[in-house]
Amino acid sequence: MRFDALIFDIDGTLWDACEAVRKSWRLSLRRRYGCFGSPDLAQVRSIMGLGPDEIAQKLFGRFGARAREVFDALAEDECAYLAAHGAALYPGVAEGLRELSRTRRLFLVSNCQKGYAEAFLAACGFEGLFEARLCAGDTGLDKSGNLKKLLRGYAPERAVFIGDTALDERAAREAGLPFIHAAYGFGAAERPDAAVSSFAELPAALAMLEKEDASCPKP
Repeated sequence: MRFDALIFDIDGTLWDACEAVRKSWRLSLRRRYGCFGSPDLAQVRSIMGLGPDEIAQKLFGRFGARAREVFDALAEDECAYLAAHGAALYPGVAEGLRELSRTRRLFLVSNCQKGYAEAFLAACGFEGLFEARLCAGDTGLDKSGNLKKLLRGYAPERAVFIGDTALDERAAREAGLPFIHAAYGFGAAERPDAAVSSFAELPAALAMLEKEDASCPKP
């Protein structure tokens, strides 16, 4: 059966925002707190896909009880920075999404903060490509919870989740979805249904899974 709905993670799947986030945090820490010790690029990469409490404690624990407050302030500034300056789309994403949107429903599901998905869409000019976006900062749900919410609310006939980490893979399994690993992103996967080393390989991976499904005997 053909996939009528493609659900995408954002960071590590559609773009690499690490350098832009690093710059944004550096500026915000100086402006808001007079702090010149900001996370480096490797540290920013290490938290992509994590929830806000984890990020706050991992990178801003030196602020003690104010760690989450500091992170929330930086996250708000970050959205404005990304909307204005953008980040590095992976090769083939812009043209690939536009082509896929002609025949399939596209969705976003992310652990990002409120406003991040909107910043991504605005920076890339993708506002009309995605039917809906569900993010932890808006719903208060983790990734698997948002996947389940999307399936209930938008009722696709057959959906697949595309992401780059083991956390994405686990969320897909918990939601009962097949998983395609964006192996060019930030993380590894254990047993994805398919893997792509570039975004351009995604249509072929979809076709392969659809063909395998069609060849399976039906009960």
